[in-house]
Amino acid sequence: MTDGDLAAHLAEVAGRILLEVRGSALFSAKALGRAGDQTANQFLCHALREVRGEDGLLSEEEKDSADRLAMSRVWIVDPVDGTREYGEERSDWAVHVGLAIDGQPSIGAVALPGLDGGTVLRSDQPRDLPPAPDKLRMVVSRTRPAAEAVAVAEQLGAELVPMGSAGAKAMAVILGQADIYLHSGGQYEWDSMAPVAVALAHGLHCSRIDGSPLVYNQSDVYLPDLLICRKEHAQQVLALIAKVSEAA
Repeated sequence: MTDGDLAAHLAEVAGRILLEVRGSALFSAKALGRAGDQTANQFLCHALREVRGEDGLLSEEEKDSADRLAMSRVWIVDPVDGTREYGEERSDWAVHVGLAIDGQPSIGAVALPGLDGGTVLRSDQPRDLPPAPDKLRMVVSRTRPAAEAVAVAEQLGAELVPMGSAGAKAMAVILGQADIYLHSGGQYEWDSMAPVAVALAHGLHCSRIDGSPLVYNQSDVYLPDLLICRKEHAQQVLALIAKVSEAA
């Protein structure tokens, strides 16, 4: 099985497991999030250690080990990205399975199990992007939209599209539901690695909000901000971010 096939298979199966856990109707919303996280994490980590035992592993739900820092290939997973949305039985949550090679987001799969029929977007099977509309749309947190994103959207005249998980937001740009994903409210490597790998494979611009590259498998896994958008919008958005930051 290729790395791309493996990432997609793991994300899809983990998504089905999560739907089964939710469908059991045994948990309150808060307990459901914990149960889903832990159950999906056990599957993903056991499977990766079984079939890619020589690679490193970083998971949101697993105790970190410094051993991965010496490895070229490191799998970075988020068993449930958007635990709150998953617990509330919304559709805007995701499963992330990605492979960083020498710090670069090389392979990724993002499952969106809450969508009708389930969807898995893959770095090794890019789709054609829908055309951008005349009025741009910026996807933001549905509970705490970043001030920078709101300010940039106002400058662009862009419509704000509230959405849950980071993976759902990133994939919204590929699926034609949004055109820009700007986040500055704090994230970790597992929040963005697989989505960034998928977005890059689809020809999108992906960077920190200062334009610097996103680098993974670091000792400090805090990666607080990112920008995902069409390449033709990147320079304008980056310039507006700098302008907003100076004004602040």
